[in-house]
Amino acid sequence: MLNLLPTTLRFLLGSLLWFDFSQPPAVLPARTPLSFQLRHKHAITNDSRVIFSNAVPSFSADSYVTSTSTIQTYRPQSAKAFHSARLRSIRHDQSEQVLWDTTDVLGPNVEERETLLALAKMTANAYTSPTASDWYTQDGWNKTTPFGWEPDADGIRGHIFVSDDNSTVVLSIKGTSAGWITGGGGPTVRKDKLNDNLLFSCCCARVGPTWSTVCDCHQGSSRCDQECLEKSLMEESLYYSVGVNLYNNVTYLYPNANIWLIGHSLGGSLASLIGVTFGAPVVAFEAPSEKLAATRLHLPSPPSTQHITHVFHTADPIPMGTCTGVTSSCGIAGYAMETRCHLGKVIRYDTVTHLRWSVDVRTHSIVQIIDRLLNEDWTQEGQEGRTVPEAKADDEDCVDCFNWEFGSFQGKS
Repeated sequence: MLNLLPTTLRFLLGSLLWFDFSQPPAVLPARTPLSFQLRHKHAITNDSRVIFSNAVPSFSADSYVTSTSTIQTYRPQSAKAFHSARLRSIRHDQSEQVLWDTTDVLGPNVEERETLLALAKMTANAYTSPTASDWYTQDGWNKTTPFGWEPDADGIRGHIFVSDDNSTVVLSIKGTSAGWITGGGGPTVRKDKLNDNLLFSCCCARVGPTWSTVCDCHQGSSRCDQECLEKSLMEESLYYSVGVNLYNNVTYLYPNANIWLIGHSLGGSLASLIGVTFGAPVVAFEAPSEKLAATRLHLPSPPSTQHITHVFHTADPIPMGTCTGVTSSCGIAGYAMETRCHLGKVIRYDTVTHLRWSVDVRTHSIVQIIDRLLNEDWTQEGQEGRTVPEAKADDEDCVDCFNWEFGSFQGKS
C-alpha cells in the first residue's frame, strides 16, 4: 500500500485539476477553416512544474490555416470514475466500468493535405524557437538568427497555438531530441531517451545481454515482471504524468476552448496517450506505437479511439515497429523501439512501394514529412481523388512483444 500512495495522491490532485466537460464548446460547421497563431511556449521545470511564456508579438502574427471536420470523441463523465477505474486496475488487476460521454467536436480535417501540412509545421516548431532559422512559417522557413538551447530546458516542451476566435487551441509536444536522427541534441536528450525506452520497449530496454536496463523488471531469458514494469511507468517525473498536468494547465488558460494535441515521434505518442485520457482530437506524426504503453499505464479504454490519427510512412522503421534488435539503427544508438501497435486510425504513406524510398531511420525526421511528402498531393492507384492516403483503423490482430512472457516473477526462483 505504501508504494501506491504517491500514485493515489497524484490521481487525487488530477481530479482537482481535471477540466469540466459538462459544457463542451459549440460545434461549428464541418470544414470551417481555422487560422492559428502562436500564443505561448510551454516547458516543464526540473521539479515537474509547468511554465508558460508568451510568444513574441511579431512571430505570433504568423498564421497556420487548417480545415476542420466533426469528430466523435468519448470523454469520461467524471474524473472520479476515471481515476477509480485506473486505481482498481493497478491495485487488483480488475476492470471497473467507466461511463463515457459521446461528444461531437470540431477537429482537424485529416483527409486534406493542406491541413496535415499546417499541423506538421506547427509540430516541427516544437523542436525550436520562433527566432530560429529552422522555424516553419505557414509559407516556409523563417530565416533569422540561429537559436541556442536553454541550459535548463530539461524535459517535455512545445508550443500553444490558438485560433483567431479563441474557439480552438492546438497543443504541440516535442519529440525525442537525438543527434542520430535530427543532427541536433540539447538538454532533453537524456530524459527523452529514458521515456522512449520505458514506453516502447518490451521489458526495460532489455534488447541484448550487454544492455543496461532502465528498470529492474527483467527476470532472465524472455521473462518480465508485469507489476514492476507498470510501476516503472508511473513515476511523477515521467512524461505521461507531466503531460496530463500540462493539459490541465492549458484547460485552465482556455476553459471554453476545444483542444487538439499534435506531436512528432515521442511527442506524437504522448499526444495520443493524453488524447485518449481526455477525449481530445490528436494528430501524431511518425510516432512509435503507444497501444502497449496505454495498457501498462492502466488507462481505461473508451468505446473508440478514432479521434486519434497517426500519420507515418513505410520507410520509417520506428512507427512501423521494425527498428528492433541490437544491430538495428535504434539498437546501435541505445534505443529499444520494439512496439508496433497503434491506438486510433492510421494514415500510412507507402513510400517504399510507390516512391522507392529505402527503409532508413533518417527518414523519421519531421522535416522529411514536410518537405518530401506533404508539399504535394499523394497520388496512388485505387485512391484517385484523394490528397492523402485513406485513414484506416490499425490492425486489430496486432500483438506487441509476443515473444516475451509477462507475469509475477520477482522473488521467485
